Amino acid sequence: MVSVTLWSLVAVALLFDFLNGMHDAANSIATIVSTRVLSPRWAVVWAAAFNFIAFLFFGLHVANTVGSGIVSVDVVTDRVIFAALGGAIVWNVVTWLAGLPSSSSHALVGGLVGAGLTKAGLKAIVWSGVGKTAAGIVVSPAFGFILALALVLAVSWIFVRARPAAVDRLFRSLQFVSASLYSLGHGGNDAQKTMGIIAVLLYVHAGRQGGFYVPLWVVLACQTAMALGTLSGGWRIVHTMGSRITRLSPMQGFCAETGGAITLFTATYLGVPVSTTHTITGAIIGVGAARRTSAVRWGVARGIVVAWIVTMPAAGAVAALLYGLSGWALR
Repeated sequence: MVSVTLWSLVAVALLFDFLNGMHDAANSIATIVSTRVLSPRWAVVWAAAFNFIAFLFFGLHVANTVGSGIVSVDVVTDRVIFAALGGAIVWNVVTWLAGLPSSSSHALVGGLVGAGLTKAGLKAIVWSGVGKTAAGIVVSPAFGFILALALVLAVSWIFVRARPAAVDRLFRSLQFVSASLYSLGHGGNDAQKTMGIIAVLLYVHAGRQGGFYVPLWVVLACQTAMALGTLSGGWRIVHTMGSRITRLSPMQGFCAETGGAITLFTATYLGVPVSTTHTITGAIIGVGAARRTSAVRWGVARGIVVAWIVTMPAAGAVAALLYGLSGWALR
């Protein structure tokens, strides 16, 4: 019974990872699709490939934060993990259907917090980890905004005397590089969150013996699930990210992706589970604002920010409900 429950929860975790890739496909491909450098079909293939190989370039700091730094390992049970994953999945599906680029990362963290609080109260929460994650809600889009704004201003100054057609051709090529870097950052940060969930499950089922670590097969399974999810697309959100916030040229797309990638690389190195959605949205708004503030559709941006704010409490509330309903089946 234990092994069936364990592997069923591993499957649910990988389902979340798949949905994460599908939900966040827009983060990796929206700019390169909106600038027409790649067709949607080839853009998702490009992004999925770099999502998969991300584990070769990053450590597992984010996986350790999610697995043991949000909710105390001592209170983790199958029921807690099921409720956390369920809360995150439900919120992902709701926002995907609505076309809102909310954060899968913060949905998972909110689910963990909601399930942990329901089980054991405030003592279940590792506040340092939650605080670090909550800070990322503000810091990652702000950092992405500033970097993208600085990049687009610098590039505009450097190429001020160049012919527009030549600049366009150059940055259409460079967008392959920036999109690759952003997809690496996406795969490196986001897939690790599911790795942390599966690793803590294995640790709990091993009787909390042998220390917390992430096996290689978990790394490969999570990277594969995310890559397959990215391949499946997420076209409602691609439209919102790629064209409804602001219109992008190849040069602006390059600056947005590069600013976002630097932000993700930094966060992953520091072990902070940030939102790739927040990061690229901040970067896209940054390049739009560099042109003129009216170039950004602030009404759309405000709707996205509202989705960010309610993601953690909404996913947490669903997780708390699922924790209560699952008592008959899980311990």
